[in-house]
Amino acid sequence: MDWTKPTTQMLGRFQPWHKGHTELFKRAIKKTGQVVVMLRTTQIDSENPYSIDERVMQIAEQLTKEGFLAQTDYTIISVPNIVNITYGRDVGYKIEQEHLGNDIENISATILRKQNNE
Repeated sequence: MDWTKPTTQMLGRFQPWHKGHTELFKRAIKKTGQVVVMLRTTQIDSENPYSIDERVMQIAEQLTKEGFLAQTDYTIISVPNIVNITYGRDVGYKIEQEHLGNDIENISATILRKQNNE
């Protein structure tokens, strides 16, 4: 990854990484050609059962299956538990919400976590 090139950011808990996240990643990489996936650091609990290392492995495994290369197409970093993003005047970047269709947007990480615990 070239840290000086425009990059798309994906910030989230990704507990667990699922098809919806993969589809969002595909949109993100089309925007700039590289993505930084920022994993929010959270305490382990029923809503956040996976550690940073487990999530990195989930993400890398899925993106590798999709043909994306770590450290070339994307990098994954851990960040504090960011819950607010604020900015002032024109700061040189956009914040965009992507609409991926009902089939993807209806994927529930909560349901996936419950299924993984069965």
